[in-house]
This record gives sequence, C-alpha cells and structure tokens, in this order.
Amino acid sequence: MSTQTGFRELTLRGIILGALITIVFTASNVYLGLKVGLTFSSAIPAAVISMAVLRYLQGSSILENNIVQTQASAAGTLSAIIFALPGLLMLGYWQNFHFWQTLLIALAGGLLGVVFTIPLRHALVVKSDLPYPEGVAAAEILRAGHDESSNKTGLKDLVAGGLTAGVVSFLTGGFKLLSDSFGYFFTVGKAAFQIPLGFSLALLGAGYLIGIVAGVAILIGLFIAWGVAVPYLTSIAPMPADASLASFAQGIWKSQVRFIGAGTIAIAAVWTLITLIKPTVQGVKQSFSKVSATHLDDVVDTERNLSGKTILSVIAVSIVLLIATFSGFVGSAAIPVPSAWLLVALATLLTVLIGFLVAAASGYMAGLVGSSSSPISGIGIIAVVIASLGLLVLGNSTGLLDTEGGSKFATALVLFVTSAIIAIAAISNDNLQDLKTGYLLGASPWKQQVALIIGVVVGSIVIAPVLDLLHQAYGFTGALPREGMNPEAALSAPQATLMSKIADGIFTGQIEWRYILTGVGLGVFLIAIDELLKRRGGVARLPVLAVGLGIYLPPAVDTPLVVGAVLAWWVQRQIKKRAANNNTNADDALKTSERRGVLFASGLIVGESLIGVLLAIVILVSVGSGHSDAPLAIVGEHFGATAQWLGLAVFLGVTAWFAKRLISKR
Repeated sequence: MSTQTGFRELTLRGIILGALITIVFTASNVYLGLKVGLTFSSAIPAAVISMAVLRYLQGSSILENNIVQTQASAAGTLSAIIFALPGLLMLGYWQNFHFWQTLLIALAGGLLGVVFTIPLRHALVVKSDLPYPEGVAAAEILRAGHDESSNKTGLKDLVAGGLTAGVVSFLTGGFKLLSDSFGYFFTVGKAAFQIPLGFSLALLGAGYLIGIVAGVAILIGLFIAWGVAVPYLTSIAPMPADASLASFAQGIWKSQVRFIGAGTIAIAAVWTLITLIKPTVQGVKQSFSKVSATHLDDVVDTERNLSGKTILSVIAVSIVLLIATFSGFVGSAAIPVPSAWLLVALATLLTVLIGFLVAAASGYMAGLVGSSSSPISGIGIIAVVIASLGLLVLGNSTGLLDTEGGSKFATALVLFVTSAIIAIAAISNDNLQDLKTGYLLGASPWKQQVALIIGVVVGSIVIAPVLDLLHQAYGFTGALPREGMNPEAALSAPQATLMSKIADGIFTGQIEWRYILTGVGLGVFLIAIDELLKRRGGVARLPVLAVGLGIYLPPAVDTPLVVGAVLAWWVQRQIKKRAANNNTNADDALKTSERRGVLFASGLIVGESLIGVLLAIVILVSVGSGHSDAPLAIVGEHFGATAQWLGLAVFLGVTAWFAKRLISKR
C-alpha cells in the first residue's frame, strides 16, 4: 500500500466529473444489460477519462482521480436492477416505468449496498489475500496515469474502441447495412441443430474481459444447449406443420432448455454463497471487534470509514425509503389495509435480511473473481424464489392469491423486491472492489464511501428515464408498447424474462420444475468437476455460473463472448512466444498489452451501447411523429443475406485489428 498525503481527493470538480461519467456509463450499461443480459465494470474506463480531463486542471492528483472512478463505478453496478425490474412490463403490470418508484427502489438498495459492506473492509480488504482483479487493475492504471505518454495511449485505445464500435453499431442498427448475427439451422434425423454467430463488438469486448477460462465454460454451456439438449428435445417432439425449423428449435430452447440454464445458474450461486459463509462470518467478527476496540480519533485517515452513527443513519433512511416505496406500490393495487401493511412489512424485511446476507457474499465474490464475473443474476434468481415462497405463504393465509389478478400482483411485488436486493448485491460487489483500489493508493475510505453514495444518487436518477426511453423505442420481448413494432428488434432483457417466469410459475403452479431441477443436477455435477480441477491446481477450472450462462443466453450472444475470450488467450500466447524468441522478459509486454486490451474492449462496449441509446432517441422521435421505427434504414429486407455477409466481414476485420493493436511493439 502506498500512502498519499496533502493531495486533493474529494473535490467539487471531481464530483461533477464523476456525475457526468456516471450518466454516460449508466445509460450504456442499461442498454447492454437489456439487450444481452450483461453489464460491464466502468471503473477502469472512468479512471482513464478522469485522468485525461483532470490533467488539464491545476492540482489534480491520483487520489482525486480515484474518487472520480469510485463514484462513476456505480454506473456499472446499480444498473443491475434491470435484471428484474423490466419484468413488471413483461407481466403487463406496468405500462411504463414509474419514475419515482424506480428511482427510490434503486436508491434505497444502493445505499444499503454501500453501508452493509463497510464493516467488512478491514477483514476482506486490509487483512485479506483476495486478488480483487479489477480493483488492482484500476490502481495500476491510475498509477500508470502519472506517466503522461501512458495516459495518452490509454485514452487513444479507449476512444479507438468506442469510435469503432459506434460506427459499426450505427451501420447495423441505423442504416441496416450490417446484420448483428447469423444462424444456420439443419437437422440430423429429427434432431435440430444450429450453427450460430453473433457480430456484436460490445460482446467481443466483454469476452476479452472475462478471459479464456470463463469463455471456454460459456462454450461448454452453448454446446450443452445446442449440441445436446435442443437436438434431443426436438427429436422427440413433433414439429408443428406451420412452423419453420428455426422457430421450432428456438421455441424448444426458450420454453425448456433455458430453464435448465436457470437451474444451473441458481445452484452455482447457492454453492458460492455456501463456500463464503465461513470467511464472511469471520470477516464480520474481525471488523466489528476492530471497530469496538479503537477510538475513532486514533484512526488515521487512510483507515477511517464512515462513522457508526452515519452508517446507522443511512440504514434508517434507506428503510424509510423502502417502506414508502413498497407502500406506494402495494397501495396502487387496492388491497385491504391490514393485508397491505403485512405485505409492506414482509417486503421490507425480506429486502433488508436477504440484502444483508448477499451483501457480504457479493463483497467476497468481488475479491475472488471481480465485479464483472460475480453471479449477481444468480443471486437474483435465489432472491426471486425465496421472496416468492414467502409471499406465497402470506398470500394463501390472507386470501390474496384467490382474488382476481392476485397472482399477477404477487409476481410483480416479488420482482420489485428482487430489484432492491439486486441493487444491494451489485453495489456491495463494487464497494469493496473500489476500497481495494483506494487501499493500494493510500486513499481515505470514508471519502470513497461518500463518493459512491453520490454515484448511487446520480445513477438512481438516470436509470428510470433511460429504461423508459429504451422501452418506448425498442420494446421488450413480450412487452411491445405499440402495435406494429418489430418483435425481432425488441430488447430481450433475459434475466428479467426468466425471473418473471419463475415467480409467476410459483404462484400459478405452472413452473417447469423438471427442467430447473435438471439444471440443478447438471450444476452439481459440474461443481464436482470444478472442485476436482481446483484440487489438482493449475489454471484449469470450470466456472459453473459461466456454463449456466452459456445454456441460458442466446447463442448469438454466446459466440462473440467466446471469440473475445479466445482472442485474449491468443494475444498472450503470441507475446510470450515473441519474448521467448527474442530471449526477453515478457512480463512488461504482457502488462502493457493487457492494459491496452482492457481499455480498447471497454471502448467497444461503451461505443456500441451509447449508439444504441442515441438510436433509441431517434426511433422514439420518428415514431412519435407518425413515421417508421427504422427511420435511418437505407436498405430493405431483401438485403438481409448480404447484410449477414457484410456483418461477418466487419466483425472478423475488427477482431483482427484488435489483435494487431495488442501484439504490436508500440
């Protein structure tokens, strides 16, 4: 740990810059999450942008840049509420996103996520050997930023990635000159198979960031889904006479195979939580014992957290916000007052208790695998099941589920509660990662915690209008806001779709438990394999969550993720090979390449996501004035085959250019 004293840290200009970056990355993450079910960590690109801006202002320091990235990192985490909240529109319970309810549920969950993990800092950051991959990477990039040439190069990589993905995304989603995916369906006997390929540059970048181990696991999941499950199920089910092979196979995957993936994701998250019980409990004990044994006045600034009084005050405010928000939500359903207050109390209790448990686990997972790789969606599935079962008991005892629309309301309330729990888990995941960065740089923890709270506030304000904008422009699967919209262009919101189906299935008794339990059984088998690999040592592992995602996510999403992961592995091999041929040390070259790769990949994600948001505005304006929902298209449907080949060519070209940038000697 380095110690920095006498430098600017928590400043007004830094807060303003952090807020602006938060707005941009929140919009990007909301779009990406709704489209493919993934979000990205904004800490590293935020650090680069901060250094590029603040270097022109007098008196800027590494600690001030750290505060900016801490605040902006809330964008990559709080936006995780999209894993559940859009389900309210898919159910038909909401027709649009209610601004105040969306804002307050995100705000309350985010605030609890910050304060729940503060007591864990000493045990899980200071006294822990957890790697915190993204936290350490952010610290290294901030340190490298003191080198002016390094800073300029980093910004160039970020901008290059952003412009490239932005142009390609505009040609794809705007002009319709490029296709975003390709799928070839064929049969062997009665079994249906698909050879898929997605052309998303944002997913290429995301794949680069997750690495080869997770990439191979996703590929295994993809094979299980489309090489085993779909072929088997299509071979034993008759294909409707009016259905195409593609629609038949995709229907089997959506209605059956996806739930196998959900079961695998859920058991992976449960196993993770089980393995974290002991270290988490120990961490909490150590942290509270340290706090109780130390006078606050004796604590140096680099070890000072927000005071216990402040923490309790934030918790109290958050609980009040939860009660007010749940009261408004329940009150709109015209439920008798006694039952309404029971529901509000249960919703608040579930949020706080489950939230506290997942906060500790999520913080530990951040240290273990990083924020981007943590199974937040798996935690969301567990929260949906627990909340649904709790509400089912209460609903049966009060007769709520026997009323007209009772099951729909119960499902909606579960999704609303789960949104708050996911916000807690996501921010907890991010908080300790940021605190690790600050610890390595000699920052003041309490100032970082203040910055993250500010980031939560700004992110909460931004999320609702962005969600509504994207819904009005594209629609969600099964929830199109206007007649005549193209369902193929709708945002899939995969986690929200799954969670709404699970909750609704529990209340209606129509959930496909056999497929979920099949996924659970598969997950147990894979966990056993992963544990064997772990005991053998080495880099070979089988992250079960990633396998579950490979089964659950659309194949056009899986494939660019795998390509990006393989690209990262291949680049590393080439650099090591070149160093061996030249009889030189590869460590410096690998570090430089990794840093540039992270920034270029982040640029790809941000560029495509921002263009998606901008196109949403264009589409909404066009539709609002009575024109087409594809106002910029310059080709028609007849261009589809050509667009696929052009999309493939551009995707391969950008991938090759990406690799060339990283292995160059510059």
